[in-house]
Amino acid sequence: MKKKLISAILCAVMTAGVLTGCGGSGSESGASGEKADSTESTESAGKDDYDLTLYSINTTDEDFDGWLQNVEEATGLNINVIAAPTDSDTRQQKITTVLSTGDDSVDILEINDEMSASFKNSGWLEPLNDTVMTDDIKGEFAQGYLEEMITDKDGNIVGVPGYSGYLAFWVNQEIMDEVGITSIDTKEDFLAYMEAASGDGRYGYGGSWEKTYVFNELAQFVNMFGGDYFDWTNPGNKEAVQFMHDMVTEGYTPIDQIADKYEQMNPKANDGKYGSLFMWGLGTDYEKAGMLGDDKIHMEMVPDFSGTGERAIFTDSWSYVLNSASKNKDAAIKFLQYMAGEGGMKASYEAFDRYPARADVAETVVPDTDPAKEMYSRYAAECNVQGRPMLPQTMKFITDMGTIFQSCMKDEITVDEFCTKAQELVDKYSA
Repeated sequence: MKKKLISAILCAVMTAGVLTGCGGSGSESGASGEKADSTESTESAGKDDYDLTLYSINTTDEDFDGWLQNVEEATGLNINVIAAPTDSDTRQQKITTVLSTGDDSVDILEINDEMSASFKNSGWLEPLNDTVMTDDIKGEFAQGYLEEMITDKDGNIVGVPGYSGYLAFWVNQEIMDEVGITSIDTKEDFLAYMEAASGDGRYGYGGSWEKTYVFNELAQFVNMFGGDYFDWTNPGNKEAVQFMHDMVTEGYTPIDQIADKYEQMNPKANDGKYGSLFMWGLGTDYEKAGMLGDDKIHMEMVPDFSGTGERAIFTDSWSYVLNSASKNKDAAIKFLQYMAGEGGMKASYEAFDRYPARADVAETVVPDTDPAKEMYSRYAAECNVQGRPMLPQTMKFITDMGTIFQSCMKDEITVDEFCTKAQELVDKYSA
């Protein structure tokens, strides 16, 4: 009894911590996770004054208030906002607590792919097939992403993607021009560029191979070779790992990047250390360094490694989800319908630089002057767009896979041993 009482008190304290935030479009957002947690609660204003409560990751953005005003005016809803902590572990802990305890004080939450993988089959999220993600709407989103990331085991879509962010293929045009490479369309083109661009401290390819990051690129190469990240008996998987290992052996990519996250990789790309790389986003770091452009660092089409014409690419997103315990579901659905439509996606694009998740909306909302529009449109039309391979115990799976990948790249284990261990991890975390 005493143990249960302590657990209940801890849950109550954690839940109370979530219920602090900012309400209405005129409120100030916390500048950090800690400040967001200690902001004055809006409960004193009277819960009935609001139509729904949104738990948001965007409150620290300078354009958040304008975005919120837009949403309220367009939907006629009065929205209470709770600022999510900036620390990812704290944020996930609090969201897990709200959903798992049936707390109805939060209606709409923003969750990332890692949380989607953990929550989508929990029963904590309201199905949206009949209300928001209807057949005419869901067909405009990347089907692979919907199916893999925000569809539960019973076929229910449980989220609305807030944006589309591709793991794009980037090249340094200055290096390409220097070595006389005009196209990287096939595996053979890629290898020719690797050989020509590498040497004297420069590498044809650069990666973010820190153990919790490298699964992005590992899964990307597996897909390019026609493999299956959850089946390490697939010959394409072994071919992909061998290819990445050979890039290290041949000096086409550096082994010391096993310590690099994107924060360390991007400055090296700006300094001309890498001829190509896979990277999320729209190139903000390159733009700030004056290195973004058709004649410098820019997106390119993903090469066709398999020779089948099939090009694979990942997209990620934060998705809006509806707490199944919510008592304001009608208002919440109205909010979600707006966010899934042109108006909501336009508002997010203009306020947060979130590229619309719907390809049809992107065509009308994103101006032709946006440097990402042409390549993002091609990715949507020409590639097999998927969500990243994740299992419910997401971070443990990612970390363990990254650890054995690094061991393989350092020749501590063979490629065959890596594949055996990788399948063991898939089996372990799928159980």
